[in-house]
Amino acid sequence: MLSMLTTYPFTAIVGQKRMKRALILNAIDIRIGGVLIRGERGTAKSTAARSLAALLPAVQVVDGCRFGCDPKHSVSWCTECRERAQTDGLLPPKERPIPFINLPVSATEDRVVGTLDIEQAIQKGERHFEAGVLASANRGLLYIDEVNLLDDHVVDVLLDSAAMGMNIVEREGISFSHPARFILVGTMNPEEGDLRPQLLDRFALSVDIVGIREARERVAIMERHLAFEQDPDSFHAEWKKTEETLSAQIVHARTLVDKVTYTRRDLLSIAALTSSLNVDGHRADLVILKAARAQAALDGRTKINDMDIALAAELALPHRVNSTPFGQAGMTPTQLQERIEELRDQAIADEDETQENQKSDNEGGEEKKT
Repeated sequence: MLSMLTTYPFTAIVGQKRMKRALILNAIDIRIGGVLIRGERGTAKSTAARSLAALLPAVQVVDGCRFGCDPKHSVSWCTECRERAQTDGLLPPKERPIPFINLPVSATEDRVVGTLDIEQAIQKGERHFEAGVLASANRGLLYIDEVNLLDDHVVDVLLDSAAMGMNIVEREGISFSHPARFILVGTMNPEEGDLRPQLLDRFALSVDIVGIREARERVAIMERHLAFEQDPDSFHAEWKKTEETLSAQIVHARTLVDKVTYTRRDLLSIAALTSSLNVDGHRADLVILKAARAQAALDGRTKINDMDIALAAELALPHRVNSTPFGQAGMTPTQLQERIEELRDQAIADEDETQENQKSDNEGGEEKKT
């Protein structure tokens, strides 16, 4: 668990707006699927991840559960909580801070998913599960530094669990399951090698960051860090109000995100954008929709608009397109919004024309029958 006073305040981080927005959107809706932050050393990648975990409010868990099961969602309980509920009835809740789990590069699959003691099960008839990293990270933040240096198979396992929201371990006919819902944050320095395209695509959002060039902002970074090192208590007191405001905004957005609506025109806008950029597969479309809903909820709205889609696309597409103007030079949210409007109008016109042609064909078929 992170102590608030030993962690640099999230809102005190200078610049890096895209990175902070990507983290906040994942905190609002964990189903988005995580964020990959690519950039040079010393650009606040790990600081931002730790700060976000410390910023988020405590959660209700089942008292005595080592997996942090949500007492209000019994359908996702671990095997142990389900068995306890059958004998004890209602399980008492308690509050705990958001866990921040740092996965080492040397982690093995067993260390990540946990292990079942088959020998004990055979000899004593007892099922014993040694919990792994996924158990510790449930309902918290899982941070992977230098994710590109992690074994590909381990990365696969992590991404699968993040997508499913469950960790299921089976050995010799014995199985154990527990919830594994977490904010996944991976960071890497591209100079040390990239992820395989298949793994890259599995990260929902991605941000490429560089050191800030503006002199005043660089001065602000130095001044704030020195102030934090000299007197963390006073520094936190100075930023307490902005931290509490953002935390409350995230909490409110979480209650709102499932109420955010979208239209068929919004879906056409997303599809037209990804199609025009030759994005492979359909994961990007779904990610943009989820991130756009989270963005609308963050702004306190219950309906997405073109700017929400543009802001989501800005985070969902950089690692999925390369040989396009978007991949080469980047596009601002305003430019993306303009392009989305153009593409949407064309997509709607094409759909209307298709429907009109189908109607004409149907009417022509009926005339032939008569």
